[in-house]
Parts: sequence; C-alpha cells; structure tokens
Amino acid sequence: MSDRILGLVGLVVAALYVWQATLIEESFITDVVGPKTFPIILAILMAATSLYFILRPDKGPEWPTGARLFELLMAIAVLVLYALYLPQVGFVIATAIAAGYLTWRLGSRPLASLLIGIATALGIWVVFKLILGLSLAEGPFGF
Repeated sequence: MSDRILGLVGLVVAALYVWQATLIEESFITDVVGPKTFPIILAILMAATSLYFILRPDKGPEWPTGARLFELLMAIAVLVLYALYLPQVGFVIATAIAAGYLTWRLGSRPLASLLIGIATALGIWVVFKLILGLSLAEGPFGF
C-alpha cells in the first residue's frame, strides 16, 4: 500500500512539475530546445517511475527505524537546504557541499567525499554552463 501512495504522490509532483515548467517565461532570444524541455523530460521520467510503483508495489516493505531513519531525514534536510541556499551561495559551492555530504553518508571517506563533491559540481557546471550554455545560480563568486 505504501508503494502505491508513493506512486500517487510522485504522479502529483510530476504533474505540478509540468505545470510549473509551462509557466517558465521564454525570452525573445531562445534556442530550439527552450527552458521548458528539460523539466518536462524530468517530469515524464518521474511519472513513469511513479506508475511503476503503483502497478508493481512491493509485497511488504520494511520501513527504516532508528539510525537509518535519521540518516534519511538528514539527507532530506541537506536537499532542502541545497534548494534554499542555491541562489545565495551559487551552483558550484552548493552542489559540492551537498554531493560531498551525501557521498560521505553513503560510505565514502571524508576526503574522498570532498573530492567527489567538488568533481561532481565542476563536472555538472562544465556540462550545463559551458557546453549547453544554460544559466546556473552564480552566487557571490560568480560561479
């Protein structure tokens, strides 16, 4: 039953995501793809995975307790803080911190997590900013 609830919540979020993507204002100078395409693609993928949860739920899921539940709540908190502080600190710094923390909690050593976070942030920045020319949150240092 919990998988079906998750699937329904996912479908609602995907629908809201598409709705919000359609509200993005396009400038008079735009490329062929436009700023709406990527969010809509993500929403379609989310809707497809949500349908999977609805149509093929697990028989009896095991809910996390104790320390494992705390770890999950901390990961959610990091992602919420990432979304809140992204405009203030910029894409590269916020992504490096979030990715570093999450990889550390998934089992990497602290120094490796720091390097993974920085490499992930810079790699995504290069692809989206330099190669695709998309706008990312710049923050106080301009990146």
